[in-house]
Amino acid sequence: MFSWIKTITWDKIIGTYDVEPKRARSKKGRYKADDKSTKDINEAWVGGKAPKKKKKKTKKKKNRR
Repeated sequence: MFSWIKTITWDKIIGTYDVEPKRARSKKGRYKADDKSTKDINEAWVGGKAPKKKKKKTKKKKNRR
């Protein structure tokens, strides 16, 4: 019934909750770029994986008569 409460508190205790993706920064605080020579790791993001891109909504065109 209250499974969402259990998952929130249990994940915080264990430390298995999902962390939002963050951009990696250099020592100067600037964003890091991805190294294209490494196919499996994305250095531009903390954790090595970029977030999935969201689909854009398409607007419906209005017909003018």
